[in-house]
Amino acid sequence: MAHRDVIAIGGSMGAIGALKHLLRELPSDFAATVFVVIHVGARGKDLLADIFNQHAEIAVKTAVDGEHVERGCVYVAPADHHLLVLDDRIRLGRGPRENLSRPAVDPLFRSVGLSYGPRAVGVVLTGMLNDGAAGLADLKRCGGVTVVQNPSDAVEPGMPMGALQTSDVDYRAPLADLPSLLLKLTDEEPGPAVSIPPDIRLEVDIALGRPVTPAAIDTIADAVPLSCPACGGVLSEIRSWPPLRFRCQVGHAYTSETLATEKEGAVDEAMRVALRIVEERVTLCEKMADDAWRSGLDAAARANERRAEEIRAHAETLRGAILAKADMPTDKVDDAE
Repeated sequence: MAHRDVIAIGGSMGAIGALKHLLRELPSDFAATVFVVIHVGARGKDLLADIFNQHAEIAVKTAVDGEHVERGCVYVAPADHHLLVLDDRIRLGRGPRENLSRPAVDPLFRSVGLSYGPRAVGVVLTGMLNDGAAGLADLKRCGGVTVVQNPSDAVEPGMPMGALQTSDVDYRAPLADLPSLLLKLTDEEPGPAVSIPPDIRLEVDIALGRPVTPAAIDTIADAVPLSCPACGGVLSEIRSWPPLRFRCQVGHAYTSETLATEKEGAVDEAMRVALRIVEERVTLCEKMADDAWRSGLDAAARANERRAEEIRAHAETLRGAILAKADMPTDKVDDAE
């Protein structure tokens, strides 16, 4: 009798501690394969597998491209590569970053849903923003079962809340209950097979690093007047919804939440650069006024002093806007039902 036998897990802030607990509770004869993506820096040293091995009864290893998938093993995404699974083999993709991350959680969920359909279980753990929300919804579209750590139980509730707000998640549980839930799910027969949506196949190809053309992007998205923070290219709005997502012609992908955060940072930086330039103009006008006084050019000196005062007023307006922006409250939803 077939069982659900593939589990994909994603998280970021706080997820290392959560994974330690979860893996420690899985028995040595656990028959499912587990794939893990945790956001790490591009220059990370791939130490996560060693860390998890100290807390797990089952084998944990860093994923290697082309390796055949073994049951009862945990594969952890290496730095700067998307972790994907195709034809029962691990594929490490160097495709564009998604939600500013590589590895990203969304590509893992999509590839596991594509490859295993109803045999797959997707799990979103603690983490910031909402990477994983779109991928978990796609895994469910492929017939898989979806699980989310209870946001109130998470170190950082952003990722769990994003997943709950995006799709009808099958299970929501505190971290302490996740190991027993996974044991239950992997002991059950999978549901019926479903047809795989073509947009999921394309997005997996993009994560692999296969060439993507504007025409290909046009099959899943519509161009909008927004630019990609990574490359400056035109963004297109992905038609599958929710969540609201965008991809550029190169393939960089963002949820609206991640894009808004990145744009907010760009606005803040631009305002601070503008303030510095304006303050430098004040200094220059003051020096030009001093030089004019020394040269006996009284009219020019007074003109430069007036100009310095006008520009100083602009600088104070900018400074006030920056300070007001820094004091603005961040709107947060308390919970997602």
